[in-house]
Amino acid sequence: MGERYRLEVLCPRKRRSNLCLAEEDPNFGSFPRSSAESQPLKYAVTLSAQYGINVFVLGLVLTVAGTFHKAGVAEEHTLAYLSTLMAMQLAWMLWYFLRMHGKRGQVTEKDDHAGPRWLRGGLTLFAILSLVLDMFKIGYYIGYSSCLTVAKGVFPAVHAVHTLSQVYFLWFHAKDVIRTFQIIERFGMIHSVFTNLLLWVNGVIAESKHQLSDHQKRLAVLGFANLTVEKAGPNCSCTISACAAFYKGFYYMYPFYIEYHVFASAMLYIMWKNVGRKMEHHRPPRLMLKTRYHILPGPVLGAAVFATTIGILVVYSIQVGYSKRHRQSAVTMFYLYSIAVLCLMSAASTTGLAVYRIDDGSIVDHSKNPSRKLDGCLLVSTACASWLLSWCSVLAAICAQAPLSHTWLSIPVSALVIIEKSVQNVFIIESLHRQRDKGEGGELGRIQGSLAGLAASSRLPDCGIVNRALEKAEQGVCCAAAGCITPSPGGSSSSSSGGVCSEQQSLPQTPADPFPLPNRGHTEKLDKKRIILKNITAFLFLCNISFWILPAFGAWPQFANGLEENVYGFETWILIVNLAMPFAIFYRMHASASLFEVFCAT
Repeated sequence: MGERYRLEVLCPRKRRSNLCLAEEDPNFGSFPRSSAESQPLKYAVTLSAQYGINVFVLGLVLTVAGTFHKAGVAEEHTLAYLSTLMAMQLAWMLWYFLRMHGKRGQVTEKDDHAGPRWLRGGLTLFAILSLVLDMFKIGYYIGYSSCLTVAKGVFPAVHAVHTLSQVYFLWFHAKDVIRTFQIIERFGMIHSVFTNLLLWVNGVIAESKHQLSDHQKRLAVLGFANLTVEKAGPNCSCTISACAAFYKGFYYMYPFYIEYHVFASAMLYIMWKNVGRKMEHHRPPRLMLKTRYHILPGPVLGAAVFATTIGILVVYSIQVGYSKRHRQSAVTMFYLYSIAVLCLMSAASTTGLAVYRIDDGSIVDHSKNPSRKLDGCLLVSTACASWLLSWCSVLAAICAQAPLSHTWLSIPVSALVIIEKSVQNVFIIESLHRQRDKGEGGELGRIQGSLAGLAASSRLPDCGIVNRALEKAEQGVCCAAAGCITPSPGGSSSSSSGGVCSEQQSLPQTPADPFPLPNRGHTEKLDKKRIILKNITAFLFLCNISFWILPAFGAWPQFANGLEENVYGFETWILIVNLAMPFAIFYRMHASASLFEVFCAT
């Protein structure tokens, strides 16, 4: 009612200007689409999503059937399907490149939250290592070309071209908000999303088969019966001497291949969500590494954890295949290390949340942000895989009839995994929603922004009404904050026009009271909180990288401890681990990426 009355006073109905009409009606001057025009765009969202799901399900069926050699489906059929999908995506990206090149002079709207530079840099690093994997596969195919199908040679070549083109596409167009050809672009985006997800599934299955083969070999060496180890490699001789090296190199590169495709699919999904989106025109704070804070303890402790992780991985890989006694000692060492690090990580995340509870200089950002929403959903959903494995281990430890020597360690490790990921998820999600003031400059910006907002909402120049009192209040508070004396051309200080101010100017007391100026003590208090948060995020970042390295390169105590296999059976437990472990590994990498973003923004 008050807003309507203000508009009636400032802008009488008989002579309202365009500015008054624009304030009363936000849609004034725009050309809304008719219902008939917008309906196909609404259908395109649903239809493109269903198309992508069907593409993914068909590829998943072919992958599973080819893995278990069912329904006459072989591995080359799956590779041919994936190569076709990549060729289709390449054709769409080429069309997109040509279309964007044709409108080079036009300004394309951007989503500043999507595809930050550090994320594109990480994607490029993973893509380079994926290209190394493609080179290994091409070399392996050349060595065994007499007995391998053409699909196994074409697939890595197409994948290499696909990787180069996709990295270029995401590096220069990840922020695009598409307004034209929305139906075609939605189908192209969702096709790209599910193509990368299928490539991710293909890499996950190849890595899981390798881990299962190694586990069966270790069990055979330790004297377990009724286990058949499949022969690896084709049934012919290699024509070059590096075939064995290529084959071993596959499984050192697969972790990076897997992360590359899941990161690419996430970035493409954000682009799909941004098609036709109406943007809010405000730029996020620029993410950059700041070195003026003392952030030594967190990185040092995290680096110590990282170095210890490398040692644990080497010792575990050596001892787990020697004998039963060495295997049990390796698992015990792994569990003790995990308990220590998980306790530290839980304490760090809890401390970060406590800092937020007492941080009165933070602002919670509730604006619409598809990237931030996707980050939160991925953190919680992928953590469910670790929770599944943890609860299975707890139940197995309780129900085991003949407990092993390291069984008692399984319960605290599983409980700490559940607690640590729950607390860390809350800390990361809250950190992504926080916007902190940047010391005195941030306070002054907030004061000026608040005054500018009040002035904009209180005066309408086109209607002939100017609020002089508010202009003087704004000018006075800004001058008091900056402590400026700007001489007029005549040599005297003046504040009558152009925003010129002086210290001798009398300031209105009432408007300035709601905006107290920051003092040095308040700024130092904010700096101390930032130092604590930066140390916490740096430590958690390095710890999550460490916990990604261990399972990504073969340290799976779920296979080696023998506890769950005795309770659930070999086949059942292998199936559970192979389904859950890829998501648990991805959780650590995604948490690391989110923590790096928090570190840069803090």
